[in-house]
Amino acid sequence: MAEIVRMPKLSDTMTEGVVAKWHKKVGDKVKSGELLAEIETDKATMDFESFFDGVMLHIGIQEGKGAPVDSILAIIGAAGEDVSSLLSGDAPAKVEVAVKTETPAKAAETTVAVPATISSNASSDSRLKASPLAKKIAEDKGIDLSKVQGSGDEGRIVKKDVENFTSAKQNSVTTVAYTGVESYTEEPVSQMRKTIARRLAESKFSAPHFYLKMEVEMSQAIESRKAINELSPVKISFNDLVVKAVAIALRSNPKVNSSWLGDKIRYNNHINIGVAMAVEDGLLVPVVRFADNKSLSQIASEVKVYSQKAKDKKLQPSDWEGNTFTISNLGMYGIDDFTAIINPPDACILAVGGIKETPIIKNGQIVPGNIMKLTLSCDHRVVDGATGAAFLQSIKQLLENPVTMLI
Repeated sequence: MAEIVRMPKLSDTMTEGVVAKWHKKVGDKVKSGELLAEIETDKATMDFESFFDGVMLHIGIQEGKGAPVDSILAIIGAAGEDVSSLLSGDAPAKVEVAVKTETPAKAAETTVAVPATISSNASSDSRLKASPLAKKIAEDKGIDLSKVQGSGDEGRIVKKDVENFTSAKQNSVTTVAYTGVESYTEEPVSQMRKTIARRLAESKFSAPHFYLKMEVEMSQAIESRKAINELSPVKISFNDLVVKAVAIALRSNPKVNSSWLGDKIRYNNHINIGVAMAVEDGLLVPVVRFADNKSLSQIASEVKVYSQKAKDKKLQPSDWEGNTFTISNLGMYGIDDFTAIINPPDACILAVGGIKETPIIKNGQIVPGNIMKLTLSCDHRVVDGATGAAFLQSIKQLLENPVTMLI
């Protein structure tokens, strides 16, 4: 009996998914546990395996196309099985059914397509090597991919190739015929960007934010980091020092390690630090669990693994769920000072700027200093000003005297 494979819910925030790549086509044999497709969620591209044995009878969502969770992704069953009854009431993007016909000599298997709307662009570039996102942008813009020069492996066309082709075309028209005419390009909103927009809008407009700022003199931290890196098996970054300091400070300021739950406030006994990481499509926040119990080298190793997985879109839901506090660091981008929006369900988020050499007054003398600015965004329903200030003071003391973090 044919089985319907539906768009899976691969994360707690996922409402729809995009098929990045199919690993099976209509008519292929499928075994339980075999890789069926790659699904782009709001946070990562994840492998999706088949739960059934049989033949791929129907593909409901084409590569580069999206659909809500529980939409028909595919149908798997016996060769030649009629799936029309399973499809009644649904409107798939394209219906492909494997039909087995018998002849006196032998059985011949062919594939026919139930009528569906297919763009001329998609049909013309089906044999070209191009990423699903490049195909999607080309289809939306009416670009013939056969005219686009690919810069990827073996001439594969990627997103930037399509965007550059669009820009070149527009520049040519503007220069020759329409000098001074306004123009623009548009691209579909990714699953990740949709989720970022929804969650941060909910946070900003529901949680009453207030902000506390503090400067930290990092000269001792700079010297300590140099000494630690001479012995550490993995390079320790300044952000790793901040993660460790925050974890220890949360232990002594437990009211900051909390969440607003409407009719109650949750004070977490465990300390899980979310570390915001920029990726091509937006922002991911993998979690360093029980950070207060980990050494600097353990934190550094874990963050490096998460960073690579985030770039490769290989993070799993278990990697980004369960944060109790979040750190966002833009210091490596040359940002001195900024404010961040609270990452639910946390009550606070710490924005970390870069270290800047600045004259400071010490013992009545002007001397060189290394200042790093911190901004704590607080949910006033949970954390009051004095509580947030005490927490920042704890971080400042730890970073200005890093040896105390090793005790």
